[in-house]
Amino acid sequence: MTVTLADVAARARVSPATVSRVLNGNYPVAASTRERVLRAVDDLDYVLNGPASSLAAATSDLVGILVNDIADPFFGIMAGAAQTQIGGPGDGSGRAGGEKLAVICNTGGSPERELTYLTLLQRQRAAAVVLTGGAVENPAHQAAMSAKLTKLADAGTRIVFCGRPPLPEGDALVAALTFDNRGGGRRLAEHLISLGHRRIGYVAGPPERTTTRHRLEGHREALRAAGLDAGPAGPGGGRGSVDQDLLTVHGPYDRRSGYEATLELLRRAPDVTAVVAANDTVALGACAAVRDQGMRIPQDISVAGFDDLPFSVDAVPALTTVRLPLFEAGARAGRLAMGKEDPPPGGIATIAAELMIRGSTAAPRG
Repeated sequence: MTVTLADVAARARVSPATVSRVLNGNYPVAASTRERVLRAVDDLDYVLNGPASSLAAATSDLVGILVNDIADPFFGIMAGAAQTQIGGPGDGSGRAGGEKLAVICNTGGSPERELTYLTLLQRQRAAAVVLTGGAVENPAHQAAMSAKLTKLADAGTRIVFCGRPPLPEGDALVAALTFDNRGGGRRLAEHLISLGHRRIGYVAGPPERTTTRHRLEGHREALRAAGLDAGPAGPGGGRGSVDQDLLTVHGPYDRRSGYEATLELLRRAPDVTAVVAANDTVALGACAAVRDQGMRIPQDISVAGFDDLPFSVDAVPALTTVRLPLFEAGARAGRLAMGKEDPPPGGIATIAAELMIRGSTAAPRG
């Protein structure tokens, strides 16, 4: 059943004229009244018809790309690549062709902001939405996301996940392009173990993020296979096993977190011989912390990252990391959003991760 302006007015206990003023922004309205109206709009999922109200079922030329942080190269590369397929040049004449207007929505990692942007894109009848990066593993948020994406899809919006696993109920998706974070984390740990490392610290991302969980799971799979992970329950691993909870510190995906978490790791376990960082940006902070403690990389301690961001090869020494094809994934997501490419079988494609061995890792001394 279509929600009308009158329904919103009744829910907010105001007149339809007041609802119109709030939504059009062309008349001063008390802040408390405005908040009440906007809350009713969200609660009822009211979609404001634009000038072409007679074509209410049609989508617009707008495509939303949701990112956690556009300043983070991980998201910037994917968003930029998607935009080349969404809003790229047409025939070179300057005339509009089949392109769409790509709008970057920076959530700042906030689940609430993510839902707000989806609501705004729904009101604009977005032709497509591309959601990038790891998802928040919170059942209430996942249910809200599933409901919101279903409404968008029902209205004709194409939904594509890029670098993000599908929701438990992902029927609204056109496609989900997922990175093999678990496999990448496992191969990176196996590399360090093969060099002889047995005390490996891990600077993880936020614990509620799928990316964090998958990379850490892969890391610990390799440790368990080598008899080095006692697991969260304490003793029980193989001979020489280590309580990896002691050697794991969580924090944001930024340089400062890498610096502070590495100092904490070195305080807890000064005998660690390697530090694995949640991503390359975190790894830069880890490298700075190691150097500030008077240690050399890799002679005294090895450091590794994840993602293979452009700066990783220019670090000194160059950073051992796991390469994710961010540009290729973003471009593919853009093509899927525009209907230029058929979805993968079953709607889900897992993109391989490649281990890049460079100078920041070496065999431990002694």
